[in-house]
Amino acid sequence: MDKRFAWQLAAVCLLTLIAALLIVSLISGVDSTPIALPATATADAAAWHAPDIHSVDTTADGRLILYGRELIIHTATYLGPRGSVLHLTNGMNCQNCHLDAGTRLWGNNYSAVAATYPKFRERSGSTESIYKRINDCMRRSLNGTPLDTASREMLAMKAYILWLGQGTKRGSKIKGAGIKELPYLDRAADPAAGKMVYTDKCQSCHKEDGQGILQPDGRSYQYPPLWGQHSFNAGAGLYRLSRIAGYVKYNMPYGVSSDAPQLSDEEAWDVAAYICSQPRPAMDLSHDWPHLAAKPIDHPFGPYTDTFSERQHKYGPFAPIAAAKARK
Repeated sequence: MDKRFAWQLAAVCLLTLIAALLIVSLISGVDSTPIALPATATADAAAWHAPDIHSVDTTADGRLILYGRELIIHTATYLGPRGSVLHLTNGMNCQNCHLDAGTRLWGNNYSAVAATYPKFRERSGSTESIYKRINDCMRRSLNGTPLDTASREMLAMKAYILWLGQGTKRGSKIKGAGIKELPYLDRAADPAAGKMVYTDKCQSCHKEDGQGILQPDGRSYQYPPLWGQHSFNAGAGLYRLSRIAGYVKYNMPYGVSSDAPQLSDEEAWDVAAYICSQPRPAMDLSHDWPHLAAKPIDHPFGPYTDTFSERQHKYGPFAPIAAAKARK
């Protein structure tokens, strides 16, 4: 082989090798150490994930499940003040509180319902069925009247909720279920500070007066009212500060995810306090919590088995109440 040609060939090979190394470096980075997944990604991988709605067949059972999902998403279209089936609710949708049709992690999802109901609940002092749980939402969160338990609408919502919980084991702890808890503040939550958070982060969707934004057809809400006559009443679970603070921390403003929240813990507690300081429909709660010692420390209405004020039970600080309860 001609020596000059051999040197040229060697040079070409060397340049090719250098180019290949540069490409690998650009793709994988100079540091060849494996990149660890963030803790949140690992946690999400271990969390509950909703089954694929497209896997539901077109049998009678499948159609009932799909109708149940439709009712969760568009409750008011069927059951609201201008509903096509009945007029039972305030115009909000179940999905306004149970996000993404009850499938979002830490978005008050339905993942644990199939594994826990029938269930004894201290609020009623009785063992409750799924029918009772759904109708509690109808009466409290939707400030309406109960569904007939034999109605197609009730059976459809039950079918959908049970379908979501397929495969969950009775009594199992499901990661990502319900609402994620926040640590208590070392002070009371501040409605005045919360108003500033609301103005900055929430007002664009829920409006200055908290009345939300209706869909163009006027039958349901695109963004629900957070107080006033068309919002959830004082008996709803989200009227407890710990519930709504955890809910907004990991789901609001609209578009955030639980692994990348936008609000600080203090902002979440304070904006929750502002929302809960506003007027809303009342409800007869005289039959709730028959065993007073089981009443949550942030339940905003007495009587209580301790000496802390109703205001402290509503806004905190909650740590002293929790400590006193633990000593009993």
